[in-house]
Amino acid sequence: MKKLFLTLLLVLTNLAVLSAQQTETDLEKEAILAVMKAQQQAWSDYDLEGFMEGYWKSDSLKFYSSRGITYGWKNTLENYKKGYPTKEHAGKLEFTINDVSKIDTSSYFVMGEYHLSRTIGDAHGVFLVLFKKINGEWKIIADMSC
Repeated sequence: MKKLFLTLLLVLTNLAVLSAQQTETDLEKEAILAVMKAQQQAWSDYDLEGFMEGYWKSDSLKFYSSRGITYGWKNTLENYKKGYPTKEHAGKLEFTINDVSKIDTSSYFVMGEYHLSRTIGDAHGVFLVLFKKINGEWKIIADMSC
């Protein structure tokens, strides 16, 4: 009887730990998706600086596209400004999130699709972004979009 009680106690303890870890992961995913939702809204409002708030404000930020690698937050913002010079070019942004996966205790990757509804013609593609928790905030540290 004592063995059964100890086994049951061990199983319940493990379940409680797994549940707490799952809850933490769910909260982290929600926080990451909230960053992306804010980006979606800022872009659709043609607030490119607001959109960039989701990115790590560092020279070490990496953005990879068909034009190669862009290093740094400021350079990435400038590329967005050149590529989307007006609200008509930017359009309305919608993300489709296909996967959010934990890499380690402070990093996730997000795979998805972007859709731009524009009067000058719609645009769409895929992306993979890496999020890292920096100073208590989830930030994109690398972006691959095409």
